[in-house]
Formats: sequence, structure tokens, C-alpha cells
Amino acid sequence: MAKILIVEDEKNMQDIIADYMKKGGHTCFTADDGVDALIALKNNPVDLMILDIMIPHIDGFSVCKMAREMSNVPVIMLTAKGDESDKLKGYEYGADDYTTKPFSPKVLLAKVNALLRRASARQTEALNIGKISVIPSSHKVFVDGQEISLTYKEYELLYFFMKNPEQVFSREQLLGRIWGYDFEGNTRTVDTHIKTLRQKLGSEGKNIVTLIRSGYKMERK
Repeated sequence: MAKILIVEDEKNMQDIIADYMKKGGHTCFTADDGVDALIALKNNPVDLMILDIMIPHIDGFSVCKMAREMSNVPVIMLTAKGDESDKLKGYEYGADDYTTKPFSPKVLLAKVNALLRRASARQTEALNIGKISVIPSSHKVFVDGQEISLTYKEYELLYFFMKNPEQVFSREQLLGRIWGYDFEGNTRTVDTHIKTLRQKLGSEGKNIVTLIRSGYKMERK
């Protein structure tokens, strides 16, 4: 059973989502606007957040960005817009998945459960490549002894690369492994996340190598 924060200003939609999450065995917190969402995140242990973009006071993009400064909680964004640029913006701010209204609450629950499973499927031993150290049990990442902050998907990418050094993965394979095969975005999402991950890794970002027409791999340098 997970603790889920639902940020949705439409009361009927909020109730429907909460009802399905509870049927799935989860506990729900709710927030009607961006300010309440950030307060709830700060004051409650949350395992996942379902976040509508068009909410009062502080929009969903800003909430997602600020939430990423507080934790690596998985985030599924909801929107009535289907524009690709909105989806890319959400992923750049740290969203892990994206659902466009109208949607099936059953499918949303399936996405929630899939994200929660991936979040918990971690081993406890430290992984080390170069000056990068990953502590799976706490989701902490260190570069040359200094802890760095990653979004949930950035962490998942790094963890996957660290578990599979020297193996080449196409963008499509990474989408399937990290985002899931029902993901609505495209391979540009992979490029965007790897770009920001490299930046956060600093000089150690060179370990993630781009192979033209093939994809990416983590090299032991």
C-alpha cells in the first residue's frame, strides 16, 4: 500500500481518481491547488504524486519543479492538452509519466502501480563506476564524494546504466525499460533526460557515451 498525493482542482475528477487509488489498496491525500500540494508534500510522506497541470495559484509544471527540489517522489502529470511540447516540458521538469484527459482511471491505476513497482525494485549494494557511487537502498548518488540531486527518472536511468555497464541500449529500449511500453512520449524524452543527467554528473557525465545510430552506454572510464 502506497501513500499517493492527488493534486486536482476539479472535485469530481479528484474523487474519481481517489476512489480508484483506494480500490487499488492505496492511501490518498488530496490538494486543490499548487500551494496546498507543496504543503502536503512537505508535511506528509508521499510515495507518488498525481499532478494536474492546470491548477490554481501555482501551475503543475512549477509544482513538479519545486517538488523535485524536495524529493525524488514519482510524478504522473495530468492534462487536458495533448500537445507534445507540454509533455516534453513536463518531463524536463522531472515528471515520470504523462496522462492526457480524458483517461481511464483503471489505466491510471495500472501506471501508478507500475511506477511504484519500479521504484521499489532496488538492490541494496552500492554501485561504483569512476567517481560515481549509487546507493540503491536510499536512492542517493555521489560524485567524487559529493551528494547530487537527481529526479526520479534521472536516477532510474543512471541506476540502469550502472547495473549494465558497457552494454549499448537504443533509445527505444530505454523508453521501454525506464518509462514503460505504454509510454505516450517519444525518444526525444530519453535525449532530454540524458542531457540533464550528464550535466548533473559534471566531469563524470562523460561516462555516458552516445553511439551514433545505436543509442547510449555507460563506459567504465
